[in-house]
Order: sequence, then C-alpha cells, then structure tokens
Amino acid sequence: MKRVVVTGMASITSLGQDWETFSGNLRDKQSGIRYMDEWDVYEGLNTRLGGPVMDFEKPAHYTRRQLRSMGRIAMLSTRAAELALEQAGLLGDPVVQSGDMGVAFGSSSGTPSAVGDFGNMLINKRIDGLNATTYIKMMSHTAPVNIGVFFGLQGRVITTSSACTSGSQGIGYAYEAIQTGKQKAMIAGGAEEQCATQSAVFDTLFATSLMNESPTRSPRPFDKDRDGLVIGEGAGALILEEYEFAKARGANIIAEIVGFGTNSDGKHITSPSKETMQGAMRLALQDAGLSASAVGFVCAHGTATEQGDIAESQATLGQFGNNIPITSLKGYLGHTLGACGAIEAWASIQMMNNDWYAANMNLDNVDERCADLDYIVGTGREMSNEYVMSNNFAFGGINTSLIFKRVS
Repeated sequence: MKRVVVTGMASITSLGQDWETFSGNLRDKQSGIRYMDEWDVYEGLNTRLGGPVMDFEKPAHYTRRQLRSMGRIAMLSTRAAELALEQAGLLGDPVVQSGDMGVAFGSSSGTPSAVGDFGNMLINKRIDGLNATTYIKMMSHTAPVNIGVFFGLQGRVITTSSACTSGSQGIGYAYEAIQTGKQKAMIAGGAEEQCATQSAVFDTLFATSLMNESPTRSPRPFDKDRDGLVIGEGAGALILEEYEFAKARGANIIAEIVGFGTNSDGKHITSPSKETMQGAMRLALQDAGLSASAVGFVCAHGTATEQGDIAESQATLGQFGNNIPITSLKGYLGHTLGACGAIEAWASIQMMNNDWYAANMNLDNVDERCADLDYIVGTGREMSNEYVMSNNFAFGGINTSLIFKRVS
C-alpha cells in the first residue's frame, strides 16, 4: 500500500480564505454567522441565520466560457482547487493532465437555483429559464466535473454526494485511490453554497436555530442551551499525492493521511447511532495501525443538534476515554454541509502544524447528557500532537473518520 501525503490545501469560508485570517478570527472568537435579510421573503421559514462567504468574487482570469457551466458551488470548488494546486506547485504542471491525477469531490446537491429552474417546469408547465447549462449547474456532480474540465484532468472522477460527509468521503476515497496505486495524485474535498432551501430542510425537522436576534450566539455545539444548527457555505480542497512521487518532485509535504474509516448505521435516515459512529473511528485507527492513545485531538462534527451532539460525544468517549481534547468548528462557521469535512480537515492539519487548537465557540455550559470529554474552551490551547482525527456524520447514517499525521 502506498503512503499518501498532502502537498496543497485551500479553503474558502465565512471566516476567511487563508489560514492567517481564519485562525485570527478563531483566536478572537469571531463568528461567521449573520442574519439573512434576504430570507424574509420566505413565508413559514423560521430560521434567519446563515454563514455566507461575504468576500468571494469570481476570479478575474476566469473566462466567460469557463464560467458558463458553473453555479456558485462549482465556482467555489474550482477556486479552492486552484489555490490548493498553486500551493502544491502543480498549477500548470503536466502531471495534472496526464491521467495520473483525478478528482474526488462532493456536495449535498448542485446549485439550488438551477434545481429551481426545473421546479418551475414541473409546477408551472413552462421551460422558460432552462438552457443548455442548467442541468450542468444542478447535477450532484457539478463540482468534480467542473474542476476536472477546468484543469483538464483525465484521471478518475469520484463524486461524493453524501450530505455532511461529502467532503470527508472525497478526501478518504482520494486517499484510497492513491494508496492502492490507481492514481498518483488527486484533488479532494467538498463544497456547498448558501441557500434558504438548505436551511428549510432542517427547519422542517425543527432542527434549526431560532436565535435570529443574536446571530453570533448560535450555533452552540455541545452546549445545554443549544437550540439547533445553522447552515453555512464554503469550499475546501486538498491535493493528495503518493509519497514517493511527491518526494521525487521535491514537493513540500504538509501532512500525511494515515487512516480513513467509513461505515453506515443501517437503522435510521436522520437519527444517529453512537455505536457505528464509534465504529468509523475504530476503522480509521485500524487503517492507521494506531492505538486510540496516539491521537491527541479530535475535530468534532458537532452540529449543535441534540441527538447528534449526544451520540457523537458518547461515541468519542467510548473510543478515546474522557481525556481527549475536542472542538467543533461549527460554532464559528455553521454547518457547511458538503464542505465541512474538507474545511475541517484543512483546519485540523493547520492546527496540528501550528501547535494551537481552537476553542469551542458558544460553549458555556456543557449539556450533562453529552459525554465527559475535554472540550477546549476559552482562547484555545497550545499543544503538540503527532496525530489528529477529523470526524463527520451525515443523513442516511453515513459516518467518516480521517487521521492525519504531522510531518517533521
């Protein structure tokens, strides 16, 4: 089995588009959540909270022809991939179009407004608004396909449209493609764009936060006063390479992926199972050949829903005991759905390499029903770790766990 390393990374988030800005906002306990005035037009929608990327503009060098097949989700994805390729020193390199590089990337869906154009056809029996690219923007694999076409990739295209595990499965399946020698390099990650329809999904389940008058006080992962999740947007991309290939070309190696575990509950679409959550963590540890004591930090999924927080914390306790430091970044960003696994992997690697780990946002009083873990609070924590884990759990009972190793 081949070793797999990370040589480039990028994220586009409501807290910034580079680590310096992002980490500065984490340290200052700044929130990316705001009141979404534009949602006031939706009668019956209870939540008005979102985590949009406010400072993203389409890159000036993207041509009209390149953009015509892209909704916002594809544009966020492509730009994140471009920045990651640039950091890896592979932007414009012949390997990109050689067939040795593929893409594994996901989102919950395509651009919602394009879905709406087809909805107009079904409801009003009219096809006005549809054009040759509407489906390309709507389709669930719009992100990886647009990345592939933009950069001329001729390797594998792996679409990971699995809701909240889209980004982490993208990374995990890219890792496996390289590990087994099928590809030398992969662009991996996930994205999601902000839309009221995404929040409406959870609103109908009574799972959204209604703290509309105090946006920065929500969401509240693991806190007893949580009242639900907040949906955000963003994109994250990692460049993965086979270790010897990266070493031979003199690449700067940022981290190594050493473990990936994924499984499913097989029980309920929306109610999580702590047993299979823990099972995914165990699979990742087995894949890495590590004991639980080797992992020094867990980046939690932590959505600020009652069932999710309790089950995840109990699963983490079952695997690691109560001394494991743990943080959910969703208190800052909201739940970025298909992007969260990639953004949180990026942040986990950055925190590991900088010996500083963010505190949980809005965690004032841990829910007594959550497990007794070492929830990081305050201004964050300085510590040095060789291994960190990042976990995500999705509708459908899909569970993922990734383990990253520090490269000295």
